[in-house]
Amino acid sequence: MSEPMIAGLIPAVHRMRTAHAVDPMPSWEARAKRLRALETMVREQRHAFAAAISADFGQRPAEETDLLEIFPSLSAVRYALRHGRRWMRPRRSLAGLAFLPARNVLIPQPLGVVGIIVPWNYPLYLAVGPLVDALVAGNRVMVKMSEYTPRFSALFAEQVARYFQPDEVIAVTGDAEVAQAFSALPFDHLLFTGSTAVGRHVMRAAAANLTPVTLELGGKSPAIIGPGARFDNAVERILFGKLVNAGQTCIAPDYVLLPRARLADFIAAARQVAARLYPQLGHSTQYASIVSDRQYQRLVALRDSALAAGARVHPLSEAADDPTRRWLPPQLLSEVDDGMEVMQEEIFGPLLPLLPYDSLDEAIAYVAARPHPLALYLFEQDRALVDRVLARTVAGGVSLNDTLYHIAQHSLPFGGVGASGTGGYHGEAGFRTFSHLKPVFRQARFNGAGLLNPPYGARFRRVLELLLKRG
Repeated sequence: MSEPMIAGLIPAVHRMRTAHAVDPMPSWEARAKRLRALETMVREQRHAFAAAISADFGQRPAEETDLLEIFPSLSAVRYALRHGRRWMRPRRSLAGLAFLPARNVLIPQPLGVVGIIVPWNYPLYLAVGPLVDALVAGNRVMVKMSEYTPRFSALFAEQVARYFQPDEVIAVTGDAEVAQAFSALPFDHLLFTGSTAVGRHVMRAAAANLTPVTLELGGKSPAIIGPGARFDNAVERILFGKLVNAGQTCIAPDYVLLPRARLADFIAAARQVAARLYPQLGHSTQYASIVSDRQYQRLVALRDSALAAGARVHPLSEAADDPTRRWLPPQLLSEVDDGMEVMQEEIFGPLLPLLPYDSLDEAIAYVAARPHPLALYLFEQDRALVDRVLARTVAGGVSLNDTLYHIAQHSLPFGGVGASGTGGYHGEAGFRTFSHLKPVFRQARFNGAGLLNPPYGARFRRVLELLLKRG
């Protein structure tokens, strides 16, 4: 079944590349038309998309899809429409002093054909977000949808075919074999969102074509509760960031570093917050299921192996696991250590380890000694302590006194660093990722360039000495 899909990939790339050659610098009007088509598609198909996502998960609240996928998708389009024309303008500057009166200019130029590989956890927003940036930059785009959300992926591909011409945007479905072939296509840029392990394979496949890649991976994103934090607020915001989409979020808080004396306080407060956010949790329609049996069994194994190794589990409700509907209630883990698998891999679910510290410097050192996370969350009111944490840790992005919402700031780039990814996008940063800023040096009619021509006599040496002194 994969073979026909794979066979059609190369012709699709060639069709887009031919269209790009005909119109290599699309006007603002052409780009805006495509962005508005995307906006119309998301608005008109909003409820159908949410229903398909929920069906794929088993249960995903429509409210969460609206908040975490529909809203940021539409907001990204609106931001691009508001600012895209300005981003397209050439950026002029004076040449270096020694080269005046010459001028320099940077011309933003579309790369051509862009590939986007979409994960399953936020299959709408993580398709639309990078698609917005690629379109506002003037590119043609191929999107590979996740095989783990088959209903939504098929619906999205069907709707893309309705709202766009096949040489503008197409969405591709298919299994891992299709994804592997997709990542090996000769794109002008490839963006992948997913696990670090798969990211290595994507980067290796892209290297054969020297395709530049943006990798949005993940890792273990810490939440640090500082000594001067508003403690109850910190617990609430950490629980919010951890429990939406049942923790299946690449920037969800993965573990919490907190003052040792506040461990019991955190557990008590978390139970109150969970009861308030998800009343009657066992029967709630506002708490998401785990997306697949494989993911559900992986999470149960992480918890059970930690328990067997000496960790303590603190349920946040009286609800029990329900494997028939892949429903896993939120649970805290204490007395964990680095030897446990739950502290070695990204959790990606509603399990939250708690790591007490005796000093903030100890917490900083713990984060700094590990692979750079995609996100870091710090709860602290003392500005000097905030600055200390920011200076001594490296993370793809940071939210202070909250979780998740830095991803929705279009004026900030989103991306990882090191093991959590490479490159970034969103807003103008996304425009630049999917553009080539072509540098152009424009020589003036009357200039002194001839003073540096051979033969190298006394005049040349005087001019050169002057240049060397001025740097």
